[in-house]
Amino acid sequence: MEALPLFHRLAGQPVLVLGEGEAALAKVRLVTEAGGTVVTETSPGVRLAFVALPDPEPVAALLKEQGLLVNVPDRPELCDFLVPAILDRSPVMLAVGTGGASASLAKALKERLEQWLPSGLGALAVAIRQSRETVAAVHEDVPARRAFWAGVLAPGAVLDPLAPHDDPLAAIADALAGGPDPEGRIDRIIVGEGGADALTLRELRLLAQADLVVQAPGVPTEVLALIRRDAARQVGMDVPEGAVKSGGGRIVLIGLEGE
Repeated sequence: MEALPLFHRLAGQPVLVLGEGEAALAKVRLVTEAGGTVVTETSPGVRLAFVALPDPEPVAALLKEQGLLVNVPDRPELCDFLVPAILDRSPVMLAVGTGGASASLAKALKERLEQWLPSGLGALAVAIRQSRETVAAVHEDVPARRAFWAGVLAPGAVLDPLAPHDDPLAAIADALAGGPDPEGRIDRIIVGEGGADALTLRELRLLAQADLVVQAPGVPTEVLALIRRDAARQVGMDVPEGAVKSGGGRIVLIGLEGE
């Protein structure tokens, strides 16, 4: 990654915006929509600054010396942080960035995603948030909860994020009525000459949902990069004793073609 994507909570926080014209007004709107308070002078508590001035270099350098993180529109080389194209389905937020390479490309991708993602995606997220304690009462450990959510959010499942939902809370309650999963499952992926490019959509989903990955030595780095970041990992092809029945987690074995 060239940069670390983060979501910054701005509610009630002062944000410095310097400049005039459309570039500065766009940043004022952005900060205001995120709940921040626009200020035009530095003061204690100000941590972010947008500098939309004709000659931004001296001001940007001074603000950085004072410890502020600075964004200069259309000057990525001067930026400590970049503003992505934002798709807002609050509380679901998608940010599309290109590392400053092309705002037009980010905008085009965001507009394409707008067409794909249902308008009710935010309501689905709210229902999931409201149901977390109820789900935790049925699925008491983390792997079991992950397996539950992975199941109901899978393509074609009761909470498929790309499908419309009239009453997601009721759908979650119905899914819970089936009780906890009796045990986890094991899936196998065989990596061939095509490496990561040859993986199927199903295999990509398995890597994204895995709780434990048991990988053969020599699995390509680009394949390992697709594994869920907080999944446990083990080199070798032997599943740890008792892992399948230790809470309903999903185990993925990654082997190499011909072995």
